[in-house]
Amino acid sequence: MAVVEKKKATPIADLGKEALRVKGYWRSHKWLILRRLSQLGILALFLAGPWFGIWIVKGNLASSLTLDVLPLTDPFVLLQTLAAGYLPETTAVIGALIVLVFYLIVGGRAYCSWVCPVNFITDAAQWLRNTLKIKSELKLSRANRYWFLAAVLGVSAAMGIVAWEFVNPVSMVQRALIFGMGFAWAVIVMIFLLDAFISRRAWCGHLCPVGAFYSLLGKTSLIRVNAVALDRCDRCMECFAVCPEQKVITPVLKKTGRPTSIIKDINCTNCGRCIDICSTDVFRFDLRFNDLVRSEAGASAAESTKQSHQREVLS
Repeated sequence: MAVVEKKKATPIADLGKEALRVKGYWRSHKWLILRRLSQLGILALFLAGPWFGIWIVKGNLASSLTLDVLPLTDPFVLLQTLAAGYLPETTAVIGALIVLVFYLIVGGRAYCSWVCPVNFITDAAQWLRNTLKIKSELKLSRANRYWFLAAVLGVSAAMGIVAWEFVNPVSMVQRALIFGMGFAWAVIVMIFLLDAFISRRAWCGHLCPVGAFYSLLGKTSLIRVNAVALDRCDRCMECFAVCPEQKVITPVLKKTGRPTSIIKDINCTNCGRCIDICSTDVFRFDLRFNDLVRSEAGASAAESTKQSHQREVLS
């Protein structure tokens, strides 16, 4: 087993510098770049019709039709529709099932880091916090987002409307880009200021009911981040510093007594920043059943059984 010298936690200003030096630009930014391409590409598909008359995708992230064939529906929107007392069309149900199965495989909160355009705004706010070394932070409970989720469904049921779509920042971003100035930009600015100056990752990490809903879909998802090479970890804590949901990464950073090498927390966004920024390549994307800790435990138990059997034979 490799012995890696433990070093002090990396200062915020130096985050990513060691990974850039050791791994080069592409490997130290690969998943970030791919996420941005995914977000921009999806947004471009929705804007191509209104802007250029190229209708590859019609609709928005709540409900869309691709090439007039493939329906996609946000399951959270469908759930609000049902709560409001409306029977959705068959195509909406099919579209929701397609999206549901997809996120059950890749991880529900992958939506937050790979699809949602608001992620651009919250990441920019976090960059500003790091740059200006803003320390002030209003303590918010992460349970708030689940209370908001319940409240949205309650309002939908009480008022007979798809409540969240009236104030959904995701839909507002698209409307703002299509129609220009308006209230949507004010909401976007408020989210940026909230995350930058009031509380770290306040919107995505503590308040957004959409993220709360998709986190529930990620409970059994197949694709996970795996700390497969923790013996190489030098405790620089850069992965913890850049993680948008820091509590999800803590259990796998333990050298001993850790329950798993897989990040199984439902709030992991599978953003891949821990993979990018780690100069010693501790992390990788993997399947949920490739648990290193359990494998080692199984191997250890097998070896113990073998040695016990050998002793019995010799005696």
